[in-house]
Amino acid sequence: MIKILTIREIKIGEGIPKICVPIVGKTHFEIIDEAKEILNHSVDLVEWRGDWFDEVFEFEKVLETLKSLRAIFKDIPLLFSFRTIQEGGQKSIPLDEYASLIKYVINTSMVDLVDVELLTAGDELFVDLIHEAHENGVKIVASNHDFQKTPSVDHMVSILRKMQDLGADIPKLAVMPRSKSDVLELLMATTIMNENYGDRPIITMSMSGTGLISRLAGETFGSAVTFGAVSKTSAPGQISAEDLSTMLKILHKNT
Repeated sequence: MIKILTIREIKIGEGIPKICVPIVGKTHFEIIDEAKEILNHSVDLVEWRGDWFDEVFEFEKVLETLKSLRAIFKDIPLLFSFRTIQEGGQKSIPLDEYASLIKYVINTSMVDLVDVELLTAGDELFVDLIHEAHENGVKIVASNHDFQKTPSVDHMVSILRKMQDLGADIPKLAVMPRSKSDVLELLMATTIMNENYGDRPIITMSMSGTGLISRLAGETFGSAVTFGAVSKTSAPGQISAEDLSTMLKILHKNT
């Protein structure tokens, strides 16, 4: 039985997959402009991609921007992510600085969720960051991104299970398809995780245009959140939040 995760008024793991939109501005003002534009669209969550921010290593600038985002989004859940360059992000960062940044953001009380890359952090730091987050009322999205290939079904399921076993609130897996069969492998892994092992919401996706169907079919196969774009995309295969909302509603109505 998948336990629904409620963040503010959003119930993740129930009904139509929730739409998360990334903010990828490089400056404070670009970020705020993107945030205001997002309010005009159908979104459930917002992800601030901190790795795009030019001043992300200056914590007072991070706090200033977080305060502005919190004021704009009010009751819309806010997710902070620093995607490392190894997993498709914009910047490299030493492990100790990665840990310091994530802990700092957790302790600002400005975000509802924080993304932690499992392979970047390693098991010990990963568990430490989960404890830090939970002590501050913040949820952890555990992530793993493979921009080169789609691993085997068994391997993908094992990654999701490990994230769950270590205490992540939402395990997330994104992979790159080299063929249509790879997309089916991702959907199979999602189904197996949900039907046989999962006790909490998960997020999975097959990237690029080839994998687009995986961003739409979460209600059928078990991915609780999908990512769309309002301005710039943050990963291959994202489509507009409006188109995404329309298609998800059509699929839900006829499921």
